[in-house]
Amino acid sequence: MAGQHEVVIIGGGNAGLSLAGRLRRYGVKDVAVVEPKEQHFFQPLFSHIAGGRASASEATRPQRSVMPRGVEWVRDSVVDVDPAASTVSLASGGQLGYGHLVVCPGLQLDWGKIPGLAEAVHSPAGASHYEFGLAAKSWTLLSALKSGTAVFTMPAGPIKCGGAAQKPMYLACDYWREQGVLQDIRVVMVQPYPTVFGVPGVDEELNRKIAEYGIELRLNSELVSVDPAAQTARIQDHATGSTEELHYDVLNAVPPQSAPDWLKATKLPAAGDAGGFVEVNPQTLRHARFPNVWSLGDAAATTNSKSGGSLRKQTKVLAKNLVAVRKGKPLKQKYDGYSVCPFTVSRSTVVFAEFDDQFQPMPTIPKVPTWKETRLSWIVDRDIFPQIYWRLILKGRA
Repeated sequence: MAGQHEVVIIGGGNAGLSLAGRLRRYGVKDVAVVEPKEQHFFQPLFSHIAGGRASASEATRPQRSVMPRGVEWVRDSVVDVDPAASTVSLASGGQLGYGHLVVCPGLQLDWGKIPGLAEAVHSPAGASHYEFGLAAKSWTLLSALKSGTAVFTMPAGPIKCGGAAQKPMYLACDYWREQGVLQDIRVVMVQPYPTVFGVPGVDEELNRKIAEYGIELRLNSELVSVDPAAQTARIQDHATGSTEELHYDVLNAVPPQSAPDWLKATKLPAAGDAGGFVEVNPQTLRHARFPNVWSLGDAAATTNSKSGGSLRKQTKVLAKNLVAVRKGKPLKQKYDGYSVCPFTVSRSTVVFAEFDDQFQPMPTIPKVPTWKETRLSWIVDRDIFPQIYWRLILKGRA
């Protein structure tokens, strides 16, 4: 396969499709999206699936059905980018030339970085809601637990919506409380940072729920290895250097994450960036060295917390800036570092965290404490937002 397009977008997830739809609305006629997967996933629902509050079918649709009108879908994988020649190499052996390139392939799940983890999540006592095929398994294991120990882990480093690591834990605790077994279950949350999340106000609300459920919170700690046969997780406390072994009856683990390996091998990341993220100006989202290359979303080396909420703002900024460059105009749009994470702290309430790239509160409605636990936030997150995603965001209209 060979071809030339005005704009080539690598990745057909939230970032790629919402940007493609917006560029078409802004008058860019020739847009191609390179995406190998036949199914499109709405990842925010993975936590709800793992917590028994959504079905797997709600989180996926055929990729063809969500591709924006007028956008060419290239069903292939990228293996390399040559920014000097403005070409993309495909797994099929073909090449695509581009006027502008947008790199947004998302992150890869690095299961192999923690010894035993890959085997553990596919064992009878382990799962992970960060992989679609394992999210329903998480709920099967959690809902069946009547006594014993449940361990939830989160890795350090950039990951998809860091707060999502905690969501199934709260949903499970509320379910166990409803079933009258919470007091018989030891719940351990392993968190790599000094506080439960890092945003003032949000931390206080989450700590209140943690105390309410009797969760043991391990701060400054990470999962470093798993023995799936013995059902033991080795946890290291980075503050003291000590380790402990926890026996678990259910392990719900979030793997370390990084940019795809093929992207790390290109010239697009900054020198010395082990994560392999695309080197962009964090405000304009334009590449620091290649002016016709752009990036947004999880694979971009921006300073914000990675989330779908940050994407909504990034998409508008990048689309308008790219169109301006094509017209020979200056870049006027700037991304402000906004991100958002809705914490499902019970089976009917949410703590809505909105914050900037310094983890300071950044509410959409000034002076409204959206970080307070409310039923309304649940309705917005669980009922309204998925419909906005499928009907508006992926079409570049929200």
